[in-house]
Amino acid sequence: MSEVTEKTTQSLDVEEQFDRLQLFYENYKKQIGIGGAIVLGVVGLYLAFTMYYIPTKDAEAQAEAFYAEQYFEKDSFNLAINGGKTIRLADGTDKTIMGFQQIADEFSFTPTANLAHYYLGVSYLRTGKFQEAIDEFEKFTTKDVLLSSVAIGAMGDANMELKKTDEAIKYYLKAADKKGNDFTSPIYLKKAGFAYETKGEYADAVKLYERIKKEYTKSTEGRDIEKYITRAKILGNL
Repeated sequence: MSEVTEKTTQSLDVEEQFDRLQLFYENYKKQIGIGGAIVLGVVGLYLAFTMYYIPTKDAEAQAEAFYAEQYFEKDSFNLAINGGKTIRLADGTDKTIMGFQQIADEFSFTPTANLAHYYLGVSYLRTGKFQEAIDEFEKFTTKDVLLSSVAIGAMGDANMELKKTDEAIKYYLKAADKKGNDFTSPIYLKKAGFAYETKGEYADAVKLYERIKKEYTKSTEGRDIEKYITRAKILGNL
């Protein structure tokens, strides 16, 4: 086939495909128009939700959370959780504060509501409501590695209090390995080691303590980990 013939054939193929597309559009232009309108509507709603609604609601949530955070910092955890206290504002008006539970419920999808789940988890943990603490921490998400590790490790603490030692170890190890660092990793490796000791599994405890010694020598836990290694070996006859 000559170059001219090949180009002519390609041109005819393009024209044929164009004719087919035009015929398809003529036959289904009503459906295409409706589909396009639906897509544009969905996109418009999404943009309105993410660019206007959520920022507006989050600003409201932050204003409410300010008061709950004050009580949280004072260890007044029941007020932080439930709110309900009436306070006098600077302008002389009275306001009944929201607790983190109400903030999480009424301002869902906002970043502040997400953070409220973390505050709730800590508050429940500190007030002995361990399953509630786990439930709240599971709802919390963050890209901050350290805060994420702390939340996961706190679920380990709650499970230890519930005598669910295997679950606690799982969470401690997950927290330690979230992203290795000299701050949280040795803390949760050590807690996992203690948990193994409560089960009488001293060899596993020693492995974690030795990992701290090897990988996190400069950490607070690493500086005195040798005595925990020695103790576990003695208790386990290792």
